[in-house]
Amino acid sequence: MIVLTILAMFAAMNSYSQKTREEIPEQYKWDLNDLYESDEAWRQAFDDLSSRLDEVEQFKGTLTQSAGNLLKALEFNTGIAKEASKIYLYAGMSSDLDTRNMKYNGMKQELQSLFSNFGAKAAFIEPEILAADWSTIEKFMKEEPKLEVYRMGLENMFRTKAHSLSEAEERIMALSGMVSSVPQSVYGTFSNAEMPKPEVTLSDGSKLEIGSAEYSRYRASSNRADREIVFDAYWNNFARFRASYGEMLYGNIKADMFRARARHYESSLEASLYPNNIPVEVYHSLVDNVNENLPAFHRYLKIKKRMMGVDTLKYLDLYAPVVKNVDLKYTYDEGAEIILEALKPLGEEYVNTVKKAIDERWIDVYPTPGKRSGAYSNGAFYDGHPFILLNYNDLYSDVSTFAHELGHTMQSYFSNKTQPYPTADYVTFVAEVASTFNEVLLFNYMLDKVEDDDVRLSLLMEWLDGFKGTLFRQTQFAEFELKIHEEVEKGKPLTGDEFSEIYTDIVNRYYGHDQNICYVDDYINMEWAFIPHFYYNFYVYQYSTSFTASISLAEKVMSGDKQALKNYMDFLSAGGSDYPIPLLKNAGVDMTSSEPFDKAIASMNKVMDEIEKILDKKEKE
Repeated sequence: MIVLTILAMFAAMNSYSQKTREEIPEQYKWDLNDLYESDEAWRQAFDDLSSRLDEVEQFKGTLTQSAGNLLKALEFNTGIAKEASKIYLYAGMSSDLDTRNMKYNGMKQELQSLFSNFGAKAAFIEPEILAADWSTIEKFMKEEPKLEVYRMGLENMFRTKAHSLSEAEERIMALSGMVSSVPQSVYGTFSNAEMPKPEVTLSDGSKLEIGSAEYSRYRASSNRADREIVFDAYWNNFARFRASYGEMLYGNIKADMFRARARHYESSLEASLYPNNIPVEVYHSLVDNVNENLPAFHRYLKIKKRMMGVDTLKYLDLYAPVVKNVDLKYTYDEGAEIILEALKPLGEEYVNTVKKAIDERWIDVYPTPGKRSGAYSNGAFYDGHPFILLNYNDLYSDVSTFAHELGHTMQSYFSNKTQPYPTADYVTFVAEVASTFNEVLLFNYMLDKVEDDDVRLSLLMEWLDGFKGTLFRQTQFAEFELKIHEEVEKGKPLTGDEFSEIYTDIVNRYYGHDQNICYVDDYINMEWAFIPHFYYNFYVYQYSTSFTASISLAEKVMSGDKQALKNYMDFLSAGGSDYPIPLLKNAGVDMTSSEPFDKAIASMNKVMDEIEKILDKKEKE
């Protein structure tokens, strides 16, 4: 049953956000014993792995002598990778639960050093294989069927041969990982653990420290005065550290550029996309298509202004509820029940696995002091199950985030279950399809259950907010990321001030600031420092491309098309057994065409048509 709470005030916030980790019931916390029973057990696994790494050198000079030799080397590497992923997962997730605890951060640093050293020792593998002809490798695969699971990786290795280096150079590239990861590590530690939190006094006189979790909650407050207070304090606090954030991001871009140039790519963008066989035109087309369709985005902003009844729509209004006296609020348990119902079109096995994830503590639910902000799903535990991190605050957007992360988890679960380890992992370009697909199902389920105009308007605007956040906002980020890389690649050094200047130009254009569509306060020029994905090397555009793909695929599944459902489930189980473009084409969507984007914009306009129809009706009443 859906429980809808209609509140006059937004002040009654989720009490869990004020609790320590010890006060949260066990059922809402990860059970990391599924990985290792204790830190001591982790240490033993770490030592065991460390003692085996030198064994890789026994394969040097033997790889292309026989099919058996190649198989032994690849299987050794697979075993190391599988165990290393599990070890890193335990340290990383333990650190995420309390980023202030330097013990787990130290464990991660140990692993980063260990992996870099192993990468240096194993640097001979790729050059040695590439020294042979492809015909030799193909002959080996015919002689030894067990090599077939490595076909995709081997084919890709030869496809990218022009960007592979000599053994000595590959060794240097592997060792460089010890320093190239520093900007991201510093960013994560400072942002989540050490950056001071400003204290504010809200309109009711209460005092509050504003960190990322509190900002995410109060930017959705129905009280505009409180939003003003929180936005001003939060972003001006970032501005105090503009120089430091600028150095971090500039250092990360330089690392991207180093890797791209060392491997003879034309740009950092090409270096990011080419290994997954994604044309750079896909990226540029997304940015161009979004810019050409900014009028549709501006239409959304005008609707939001109309519904909020404000003289001037501000950037700080974009997360606030637009229907007065209607706040969609669901406890975590209620949200879980809704999701289980919404995902029923995907079949019994899918839904039962989601229930298992909820019941067996695959999910860490609530925000607690020091916990990493945001949400994610990690499917690296191949022989076990994925894990989800949430910071659940009882908002409908939290239910949507929960469904989103479950999409990732189910794709990891089915891929790990179906694929051998070498092809179980999948790239982000396809990953975000599974997550946004679930959001589409959730939205349509909710809409089918609601008849009240106000609640319906609230849900429709939540869905439009998804277009804003996933299609337009992520492309806004993608355009910024492309621009700053292009500037550095031209030889221009960037500081925090210059990042802010570039970001301001893009944000003002997207939100129609100069056209008086949405007023963007000056302090928003620091928002770039808030986005951890800028350290993930051209990651964010995939949210947008996946969003358009998921809308096309979900429409087919929701229509009851059994073949479409089978194709989609096959896609979820495919892992990295093919490149992302053909995987999606087999699922039923061609990402090299404009069709997915065009369908997404048509869907957006259809929702806006319905909203305006309801608003016109209400104004006549």
